[in-house]
Amino acid sequence: MKFTRKLATGFAAFAVVSSAYAGSVPDKQLQNDWYTDAQSILSQKLAQKLSSKAKNVILFLGDGMGISTLTASRIREGQLAGQPGEENYLSFEKFPYTALVKTYNVDSQTPDSAGTMTAIMSGVKTDVGVIGVNENIERGKCSTVAGNELVTALELAEIGGLSTGIVSTARITHATPAATYAKSAERNWEDVSDMPETELTAGCKDIADQLVNFETNLEAKFSGTDVNGIEVVMGGGRRHFLPKDAAFNSADAVSSVEGDRTDSRDLTAEWQVAYPNGQYVIDQTGFDAIDTETTERIFGLFNESHMQYEANRAKDIAGEPSLSQMTEKAIKVLDNNDKGFFLMVESGRIDHAHHAGNASNALSDTIELSKAVQAALDNTNPEETLIIVTADHGHVFTIAGYPKRGNPILGKVVSVGETEPALAADDLPYTTLGYMNGKGFRDLGAETDADAVYSEDSLAGRIDLSAVDTETVGFHQETLVPLSSETHAGEDVALHATGPGGYFAQGNIEQSVIFHMINQALGLVTK
Repeated sequence: MKFTRKLATGFAAFAVVSSAYAGSVPDKQLQNDWYTDAQSILSQKLAQKLSSKAKNVILFLGDGMGISTLTASRIREGQLAGQPGEENYLSFEKFPYTALVKTYNVDSQTPDSAGTMTAIMSGVKTDVGVIGVNENIERGKCSTVAGNELVTALELAEIGGLSTGIVSTARITHATPAATYAKSAERNWEDVSDMPETELTAGCKDIADQLVNFETNLEAKFSGTDVNGIEVVMGGGRRHFLPKDAAFNSADAVSSVEGDRTDSRDLTAEWQVAYPNGQYVIDQTGFDAIDTETTERIFGLFNESHMQYEANRAKDIAGEPSLSQMTEKAIKVLDNNDKGFFLMVESGRIDHAHHAGNASNALSDTIELSKAVQAALDNTNPEETLIIVTADHGHVFTIAGYPKRGNPILGKVVSVGETEPALAADDLPYTTLGYMNGKGFRDLGAETDADAVYSEDSLAGRIDLSAVDTETVGFHQETLVPLSSETHAGEDVALHATGPGGYFAQGNIEQSVIFHMINQALGLVTK
């Protein structure tokens, strides 16, 4: 079947052609769908109004969402809608401004999320594994933190009187969300049980403690500052806020003892005392009951650990909101502040699915991020809101072979003009998507939790996939190098932007430039 160009992008056909060359281009070319659609896109870019000052900024972070993930996800979304797929656009891929972002850490060619998100939030690149501090500290050494702390865009927004919010499908104490509010010599110090006694004695606070006491800590850091704290916090990671005591288990606890804290503190109760008008919620019912017009602040911890993969969300015991639902709810609470707001939204489980070598879940969580971005577009004024969509790093995830257009992106390679899967030099079929390293092949069928693979041994090398349905959600792609978990990649990632200040997304930039885009739009730094 031969596919024609589908005008599914939402751009109207643009028929006006410059008189300077119209006479030299054949009419059939001028009328070709590809030709007119490309002109339409250029026309819309030329019509953009350039403004650099925004009332609101929303930063979307697809953790591990490299270029190949974007490409595969757009194709997957298109194919789910009955299209060939390649012509599709994710919501943010229609944004007028784009840049490539270099992701390396100060000490590492291939980065981790702690160092990359610190650069995004502070404008300063740093080492692997540390949060909210510069490279002059020693990882894991509490005594080296003092004097090397960095101020983040979220903190500056708070000082400026804006409302602030953090949303993530990962644990809210995990590296990416933590880099918006915490200062830590070790990304893994999510609660006191994760910290050596020597570092606790030295005075370092765990990341969960820093979140609950964010307002007090920020006012102590900047004498004379009066802030009102983060208005919206939603994600996973409840275990880091609860005592290691079964009496504190939540309704949807999975472990026999849900909490991890060894200091007997219930930080959810401490938060409620500090913010008696705030709403602490743990499930879909509590989330749905929130009145965004009257609610002052939200503290939502929807899972003991990370929130569910989007494909697995329906199986959650007590129910979890989707990323797009949390995004919309957050905006509707934050926009009650006439001064504006700063919101960071992370799709954290794209990264986790890739680590598990499971493309299906990585793509479905990327598609859900696209829906969350669309929710932001639908609930904000484009003339006053800068929306940035980017990633902290990519993965060793490839799109390869020569599959024909419209071939299922999760399927085996079928070449142009053929109906049967192509065979490699070993006479075995192979998939379009693959990983350079990681756990390797597993056929888990309808298993929607990508992490189920970790109960299996690593399996590298070629497998006869002739009788395997590679399009099931539980299929884990083959790999070349066996590792206990697939790794990050070191290549550049994309940045898409729209709204006031979006035009600063140009060329190839250091990751630390993203902070300055946010600062330029909101005018956060006063000196």
